[in-house]
Amino acid sequence: MTTVQIEKVTKTYAIGGEDVHALRGVDLSVGRGEYLAIMGPSGSGKSTMLNILGCLDRPTLGHYRLGGSEVSTMGDAELSELRNHCIGFIFQSFNLISQLTVLENIEVPLFYQGLPRRQRRLRSQELAERVGLGNRSLHRPRQLSGGQQQRVAIARSMANDPLLLLADEPTGNLDSRTSEDILRLFADLHAQGRTIIMITHEDDVAQHSRRIIRLHDGMIESDVAVRH
Repeated sequence: MTTVQIEKVTKTYAIGGEDVHALRGVDLSVGRGEYLAIMGPSGSGKSTMLNILGCLDRPTLGHYRLGGSEVSTMGDAELSELRNHCIGFIFQSFNLISQLTVLENIEVPLFYQGLPRRQRRLRSQELAERVGLGNRSLHRPRQLSGGQQQRVAIARSMANDPLLLLADEPTGNLDSRTSEDILRLFADLHAQGRTIIMITHEDDVAQHSRRIIRLHDGMIESDVAVRH
């Protein structure tokens, strides 16, 4: 079953009176349970691809289907609903809310879904345990290491049981040892059948995935399976 299907996607921005072509007719298919890395130099279209995949932006031309739903023509309210129910985001800077505890941060997507408090708390406690932070569940982000904060972010990304996990440079702010810990957690999620798309500029990080897409000038330059 296909989770992501992109067909002839083009994205053009008008900057300073000129058209900038960020993506140029990209085709991409990602099956359910795949673990994919997207790489490319600055200006290659990585960020634009992430924004479109994450329903944060729409293509200028082309089609994007997520789990069978046509995303390209959705309005803002529909896109917001789709993001909240179908996509989990993991960011380089963690994007945790400093005033909230670990459990409360994990609960945020469930709050916006309108789940009862007890149900939210049980789910967040389960996820905190799963990422190895059960004993830190009442701590706040400033009381955690960078690796622990990223574990909270990963737990939060799974709160809504998403169809797609999108990770934007997830090890960019971490040292090499902590990065390995986080990548092992990603491997565990992949083994559980999660669909993961990771944006990275680091070859050694990309090698942990099962497939590497390289972008150049808004086009797919290569699409290679990773041998493990």
